[in-house]
Amino acid sequence: MIPVRYASFTKKLTVIALATIIPWAAAQNSDEPAKPSDSYSLDQAYFQLPSERTIGSIAGLAIHPDGSSIWVFDRCGANNCVGSDLAPIMQFDLAGKLLQSFGANLFVRPHGNHVDSEGNIWVTDGEGPNGEDPRRDGKGHQVFKFSPQGKILMTLGKAGIPGEGPDEFNQPSSVYVAANGDIFVGDGHGGGSNARIVKFSATGKFIMSWGKRGTGPGEFETPHALAMDSRGRLFVGDRGNNRVQIFDQDGVFLEQWTQFGRPSGLYIDGNDMLYVTDSSSSPRNNPGFERGIRIGSVADGVVVTFIDDPDANGTQEGVIADAAGNVYGSLTGGMALRKYTRK
Repeated sequence: MIPVRYASFTKKLTVIALATIIPWAAAQNSDEPAKPSDSYSLDQAYFQLPSERTIGSIAGLAIHPDGSSIWVFDRCGANNCVGSDLAPIMQFDLAGKLLQSFGANLFVRPHGNHVDSEGNIWVTDGEGPNGEDPRRDGKGHQVFKFSPQGKILMTLGKAGIPGEGPDEFNQPSSVYVAANGDIFVGDGHGGGSNARIVKFSATGKFIMSWGKRGTGPGEFETPHALAMDSRGRLFVGDRGNNRVQIFDQDGVFLEQWTQFGRPSGLYIDGNDMLYVTDSSSSPRNNPGFERGIRIGSVADGVVVTFIDDPDANGTQEGVIADAAGNVYGSLTGGMALRKYTRK
């Protein structure tokens, strides 16, 4: 079992680390410590793969709308899928057993994934041709919609062609489908890629986009993850700017939260609890924050639990939770899947 530690926030965040699971109050204007939360036990052998199949880097996890299974989008047992015949989209039951896999030979570098209310699987391919490896040609910079059985139902973007147009992406990192079917894409992964949110109708028709590279409200460095609460507010993990930005569905900026660290993954459960993975905070890029998973309510932004990353090379990015409160995480650099069982 992973023990518990506590901390409190004053106007300036102060973290007092005592062990590896931390309940703490994260509101900037609160100096009251959070009540102790349940502890978690870490299971790194929960997800069961065939002996010949190893897990690769994983930026995203998704849970089926009925809560019965977990979808994983890995990088074909490696850091990308270039030249691989492995199927990177995998479905596991809640006992960790692999049910099916599909999507072989379609992707360059799997990134974000999402399962909509009808059980369709949406994924983003975050890279494309590099001018050196011809196996990348004609692939990448796209968003795919699959049926639960693996049939391609829709593609967005131009295969292998980066761009800024209404039908183009440049390193799309994340995708989310609202209750009415509208599609939101976090388009960009830092560097020379895009830095915007693109909105489409349920049929894939371009509606609008917003954002540009920058640090101001509504600007982005890396729109790495998306989630939506019960009020329909869109949460964007702007990792490069060490913040979560919140918008309405027309792109109107509402507020930003920095108390969740440097967000790589976002998930909001049926109780409007927000789970945020911080895969890259360090004294250099985000002083005062450690890597791990922070959990808090979207009602007030108060962080009540912190699950530390026990692996120095973990780079934990994906996160989901089941109805029982168990948390699941995925690693990119560490190439692993984890289950944190709630006690």
